[in-house]
Amino acid sequence: MNENLFASFIAPTILGLPAAVLIILFPPLLIPTSKYLINNRLITTQQWLIKLTSKQMMAMHNTKGRTWSLMLVSLIIFIATTNLLGLLPHSFTPTTQLSMNLAMAIPLRAGAVIMGFRSKIKNALAHFLPQGTPTPLIPMLVIIETISLLIQPMALAVRLTANITAGHLLMHLIGSATLAMSTINLPSTLIIFTILILLTILEIAVALIQAYVFTLLVSLYLHDNT
Repeated sequence: MNENLFASFIAPTILGLPAAVLIILFPPLLIPTSKYLINNRLITTQQWLIKLTSKQMMAMHNTKGRTWSLMLVSLIIFIATTNLLGLLPHSFTPTTQLSMNLAMAIPLRAGAVIMGFRSKIKNALAHFLPQGTPTPLIPMLVIIETISLLIQPMALAVRLTANITAGHLLMHLIGSATLAMSTINLPSTLIIFTILILLTILEIAVALIQAYVFTLLVSLYLHDNT
């Protein structure tokens, strides 16, 4: 039976109702918390990673920009846990849906632009017209910069969607090849299975890196407008 390669990217339903909301709410439940004064090693490591990531993203920001640190840390944790959840067998990855990534990218970019117009309107308007532009080119450059501003959140969402989707498709293809070769040639199966394991490790790294890249770009947008 021929299996559809994109079947795993279809949003699942339960009794005809979309289950994407439940899946999106599930990853935060995987984050351990502690009610004790002295934390264990897992909680300590988790807090150290959060503090290290927050320090790297907030180093470039001023006092006003650092007020967004909680939102950015929550964003990177959400995207990372969602990406990692999609690597489990028979699971669904919400970040492979362009609609969801656009729902994250557009409000964040719009919020950064609105903040820039409220706090630094001259600098925000200066981005639309580079210094020293010849007068005949001013209307064209303003239109180009406006289009670039509108495309940025789309590029942010497409980048995340494409990287996660491509990795999942490649894992699916190599996994199918491993299963098909298992009844034909055992040495080739072992080689392909080794490649699949290495690709899985790579996908874990990609899931974390893409979460960091997405959040870092949002942080850079905020830095330009605060």
